[in-house]
Amino acid sequence: MTRLPQGRPSRLTRPSFAVAAAIAVTAGVVAAAPDAKTAEPTPKLSLIAASTSVTLDSWTEDPGVYLDLGTYLTSENGAFELKVTRKSYKDPVVAEQVLRNGKKTRTKALPAGLVKDFTGLPDFTQITLTDAAGSTVLERTEAFCPNNASGRIRPDAPANSKYPESCPTNPFTLGSVWGVENGWASNTYSAYYTEPVQLKPGTYTAEINVTEKYRDLFGIADKPQTVKVVVRERSWEESAGSASGGSAKTTASGHGAHAQHGAHAEHSAHARHGATADTPAPGAATSGAGPSYNAGHGPYPSAPPALPWALKRKSLGKQAVAAAETGDGSGQTDGSRQAPGDRPNAKRPAGKASVPDVPKPDLRSLPAFGITVSDGYEEVPGKDYLAFSANVWNAGPAKLVVDGFRSPGKEVMDAYQYFYDADGKQVGYTPTGGMEWDPRPGHEHWHFLDFASYRLLTADRKETVRSGKEAFCLANTDAVDYTVKNAAWHPGNTDLSTACGYENSISVREVLDVGSGDTYTQDLPGQSFDITDLPNGTYYIQVLANPENRLKETDYSNNSALREVVLGGEKGARTVTVPPHHLVDAN
Repeated sequence: MTRLPQGRPSRLTRPSFAVAAAIAVTAGVVAAAPDAKTAEPTPKLSLIAASTSVTLDSWTEDPGVYLDLGTYLTSENGAFELKVTRKSYKDPVVAEQVLRNGKKTRTKALPAGLVKDFTGLPDFTQITLTDAAGSTVLERTEAFCPNNASGRIRPDAPANSKYPESCPTNPFTLGSVWGVENGWASNTYSAYYTEPVQLKPGTYTAEINVTEKYRDLFGIADKPQTVKVVVRERSWEESAGSASGGSAKTTASGHGAHAQHGAHAEHSAHARHGATADTPAPGAATSGAGPSYNAGHGPYPSAPPALPWALKRKSLGKQAVAAAETGDGSGQTDGSRQAPGDRPNAKRPAGKASVPDVPKPDLRSLPAFGITVSDGYEEVPGKDYLAFSANVWNAGPAKLVVDGFRSPGKEVMDAYQYFYDADGKQVGYTPTGGMEWDPRPGHEHWHFLDFASYRLLTADRKETVRSGKEAFCLANTDAVDYTVKNAAWHPGNTDLSTACGYENSISVREVLDVGSGDTYTQDLPGQSFDITDLPNGTYYIQVLANPENRLKETDYSNNSALREVVLGGEKGARTVTVPPHHLVDAN
């Protein structure tokens, strides 16, 4: 699949260190809270501002200002933790607060209907913007993902946050955990989940507060923060010229990559297999929301669900399309982080193959999403295709580990599935097919054979078209359900550039961790469904995991998922209608 190239993570920049220092200074009053040993073990939440002033950019080629105001929610006297779930797609999303006191844990149900999906707490902050004359120019509320980019507010806080680094955006997410670690602060900026605002260059005053319903619910003080906002107008041409003249670092820390912002506006930004990659999230250099420390749900920009190439092609310009065709960039989990692949065993497994009685993975398919119709473009003129995104995830309780080993001169690696006991010790293995090198531009990595298959079924559930895509590089692209047993909140193997090997690799390890799934976008001819000569009517897209049962699982009965679609229109102008899947109304 093809994707826009992704930039590599950089070290924490000086402006980001400045933000961390500002948070620590601003939070000094918070740190002076009563001793956690004597106080009631309930987290104390506060809204703070990292700085009294921020500078935001509006680009002449794409006017609009993203309100990264540098406000943070802090948690003291314990971590702020929420568990968000739904029993099935027939049930609504519900949330509960998790309160921990040593080894004791209790939960507090949050009001029904408070959350509608898994992207965060809706209408969490209230923002009022006034101009130099004191006139109100903007009033809006914004959602808040507690897993946003965060940092410690005092030196004795835990060195690392245990919580995930993003709030999932896949429409078929089943469970998530949100949290602000004890002694940490999480940015309230929602990045590309919010719309930019049109502001003329000048000076404004922003007043930010937590909305009343959340203040009452979580005991947050009614203390709005005031921030001076300076809006400056810039241009891509000026920015590019500045970078070529030796100011690349300054450009990169702000809107340096804003030239590709059109991709974000269409929500086609997801660095998964086949999806375009995000540019750095909008944010001034002093805000801590630069590419190395992005407030949009982790050190990378937020990532809406993957969209098929057919839709991306329409929304992206020629320059972005050309970039997307150059090959795979670095993969990420929900667009929020980059983690290297696990190292394969140095040698082929020794001894007799066996499948021990230990926990195994449970592969499950999500219903198809991101469904659209396209023509064949110049590559296959006169054809109509049904494109879609599909995800196979691991419900655990054990991660899926597959190693590929290459014999000298052989084009296909021998693949083996590994099994582990409760202590993480490898206790068995079994042959499970092979891996092949895919040399096509936009792939150029090792694919594990027969991981999943895709079929278009008629209304009576009979196969009519099959996708040619069945080989995959496995990576943890989506957090599907982080509430299942043994879910890994910080999975590795999210980076395709390392997880899937190189042409001269002698061995490769591909992993699908517990709670995570792997999204592929079936959008190119040969992978999407050719519907040119199909009659109009009702069909089902079937996503089938482990079609040949080569992988050993705990349960094979949940490997198939169906999504209803209705084809219409005429040849050359076909249409698709996607009915809701129970309560999930997303195509």
